[in-house]
Amino acid sequence: MNRYLHAIRQMTEIRAKESASRRSLRISLLEGLPASILANLLGGPLQTLYLTYLGFSAFHIGLVLAIPPFTLLIQIAIAFAMQKWQDRRFYITLFAVVHRSLWVATGLIPLFFPEDSWVPIYIALWLLSMASGQAAGIIWTSLMADVVPPSIRGKYFGIRNMNSWAVICFTLLAGGQIMEWLPGARGFVVLFAVSGACVLWNGWLLLRYPNPPFEPAAGGPSFSMLLKPFADRMFRSATFFIASFILVQNIAVPLFSYVMLSILDMNASEVTLIIMLQNIVMMISYYYWGVLNGRYESQTLLLWTFPLIAASCFAWVGMAALPALAVLIVVHILLGFGQAGYNLLVFNFLIGDSPKSERPMYVAVFSALTGLAGFFGPVIGGWLYGQAEGGPEWVQRYGLTALTGLAMLVLALGAAPIVFRKRSGCQSTHGA
Repeated sequence: MNRYLHAIRQMTEIRAKESASRRSLRISLLEGLPASILANLLGGPLQTLYLTYLGFSAFHIGLVLAIPPFTLLIQIAIAFAMQKWQDRRFYITLFAVVHRSLWVATGLIPLFFPEDSWVPIYIALWLLSMASGQAAGIIWTSLMADVVPPSIRGKYFGIRNMNSWAVICFTLLAGGQIMEWLPGARGFVVLFAVSGACVLWNGWLLLRYPNPPFEPAAGGPSFSMLLKPFADRMFRSATFFIASFILVQNIAVPLFSYVMLSILDMNASEVTLIIMLQNIVMMISYYYWGVLNGRYESQTLLLWTFPLIAASCFAWVGMAALPALAVLIVVHILLGFGQAGYNLLVFNFLIGDSPKSERPMYVAVFSALTGLAGFFGPVIGGWLYGQAEGGPEWVQRYGLTALTGLAMLVLALGAAPIVFRKRSGCQSTHGA
């Protein structure tokens, strides 16, 4: 017993001596866990399953999937507001808790509203939830750019994402099994109840975040702030290319779960297992992309990710000759590896290639342009799948996705090397 108490005292002393920087990084690692659990119990294939339960059509599902990128537009307003907001921790906590609370509230729709109103009420709550989440996101990005030292950003976020995706894999597996054991309303009650607990857990951790002083833009808030990112030729060309790539990508990728559940007639357990495979690949890949980012520039590595994501869509054409399950395994391995690299590298590209005092507006402009592209992609995709319902079966099964992948390959192999050519191998001139 004495040894046990002594060990506890030693650990307490170590924690007391722990530097503020290390403590901040540790809290950020922990905070990602409840956020990941909630997002994957209520998002991804389980969200598609819930939307189908509520009676959503392919077009409605496409519209729901388009809302998160569309709400990125709010980040421009938040970037201006941040020039007067000094307490970033408070606003991150406020917006993040509102975001997740509203998302959990969508589970109450069948209990309190008539069936013919489920679709518009869900979309309204989802819109408000995602707007709050994107508001929290830009402030979080600004805060983490100040907290994480530039020398370890790639490796740190690789480890953080790897840990989060390990939790995601378990969450998806558990969520899929719950919906198999408790189909319909009973299963959704469990998913939303666990997610409600995660809101409290996540909010408590957010209140423990570091809160370093914010450096406002020189000259204070003004319209000229919005013009500065557009005046940066390299940033502008890269952003327009990525927005174009996302527009084409989002015609197909967000609807993968819809195709598997509604067109290929796979059950929830099978779909969650396939998505879990993708997440395992992402989890492992984050670490190695982070290590590579310590050796190569983010812009150079981004060139490697675009063909991988494009190939994950084009590979659907394999269903013309091979079993669908075998093709989907290859598809999600490619997507997991490519998406992990993109998610990590585009974040480091943003915070590493923007001046510190102007960073919120750079992030906001990037998010707004890519968000608009991300909005129109799923809407177009949902509309195309609706139009294809009376056509040949192969068009819905793999044709639309494969053609989208072909267009992405043209962008990835033809346009991307030109856009990023002058950036590759060059150190950023902006301060961290």
